[in-house]
Amino acid sequence: MKKDIHPKGYRLVVFKDMSNDYAFLTRSATNTKETIMWEDGNEYPLIKVEISHMSHPFYTGKSVFVDTAGRIEKFKNRYAKKK
Repeated sequence: MKKDIHPKGYRLVVFKDMSNDYAFLTRSATNTKETIMWEDGNEYPLIKVEISHMSHPFYTGKSVFVDTAGRIEKFKNRYAKKK
């Protein structure tokens, strides 16, 4: 294995899924300016994520329909002209 390729300074960090407010504590070297008070009464750095295993359709088994910026309508309009 190559030496000195992994970051130094791992510490406990809270990752928070913004879609459902699920949070978990783990070790990371990612930098952040935000902090959060955790269940144990200690304050930890906070990393906000869009999706985690608690909200991802693969892990939850639920299909989520998300229409961002009218992509579906654009697709339908583009290919409706070809009929």
